[in-house]
Amino acid sequence: MKSSQDEAEPTTYDHGGGVRSLRVPIPDNPLGHTLVYVVDTDRGPVLIDTGWDDPASWEALTAGLTACGTSVTELVGVVITHHHPDHHGLSGQVREASGAWVAMHAADTSIVRRTRETRPERWYTYMAAKLTAAGAPEEHIAPLRTPPARRRPFPGLAPALPDREIVPGDHLDLPGRRLRAIWTPGHTPGHVCLHLEEDHPARLPGHGRLFSGDHLLPEITPHIGLYEDPDDATVTDPLGDYLDSLERVGRLAPAEILPAHQYAFTDAPARVRELLVHHEDRLTGLLALLATPLTPWQLAERMEWNRPWPQIPYDSRNIAVSEAEAHLRRLVKQGRAEAVSGSDPVTYVAA
Repeated sequence: MKSSQDEAEPTTYDHGGGVRSLRVPIPDNPLGHTLVYVVDTDRGPVLIDTGWDDPASWEALTAGLTACGTSVTELVGVVITHHHPDHHGLSGQVREASGAWVAMHAADTSIVRRTRETRPERWYTYMAAKLTAAGAPEEHIAPLRTPPARRRPFPGLAPALPDREIVPGDHLDLPGRRLRAIWTPGHTPGHVCLHLEEDHPARLPGHGRLFSGDHLLPEITPHIGLYEDPDDATVTDPLGDYLDSLERVGRLAPAEILPAHQYAFTDAPARVRELLVHHEDRLTGLLALLATPLTPWQLAERMEWNRPWPQIPYDSRNIAVSEAEAHLRRLVKQGRAEAVSGSDPVTYVAA
């Protein structure tokens, strides 16, 4: 879904109280851009997220910083909400240009470390095996088995390794500011929201402001899929993690939410309620589909997306299957669905 924000709007915005945002484009992506936040501290400006690793994105970031009255060389720190390339992609360049530290939750730092150490061929082999197990047709899996020279590279295979850890519940080391880390797993295992525990500059009712990353967006439902990792076989429940995290954020009742996409908004508890209802409705709808045993691929084909399944691009189908699997795992954990014994690839049915 595209942001409802007018593309003609300025690329920077002053949110007051020493917080500004700038728009860093995401190449060939309907989201359009990542909102990168500049937070003033007594030691110098700190970024929250950096944007996609692309020359045009770097140019937009540096120009935006200039428009905000600072520059990349003046940055003292980078706080990353999660490891995805549209948030963490430019962190290495920022650090190289400024000497700034880069902070991330340990769970996502572990993913960054393994990603840096894993050869691309390992990722392709892993994805081929995963999609085979999910019931994907051979014509979808075949491109993952092509010779390496003909493969398209995955983005973010050499992300910057953070040098500081974000500890949930602690205040970050930002002199003159009170910014507390709130662990909100779901979209990624180490996703964090950042609660600015200071009076809202416009005196809006509520408790400070929340930099919500991808956890809480005004119109978009964040992607919740399995935590993909070829070297970690832990059985996780990302959707369960996300729903629990949503309730945690709702209880904070911040005066304003500053998300990484779309636009700033208020009334976090209302948006949390909408998302909780959405996911319960979706789980209930999937149970109706599971009256007949289905593989995760077959379930994804029948789920409701923002376009018909035949129009969904190749890479987006992989994301859709991962989301179907996350919902299946949640239903199985709740005892509302079960795997069909002896099925290969595994099918699931309503319990």
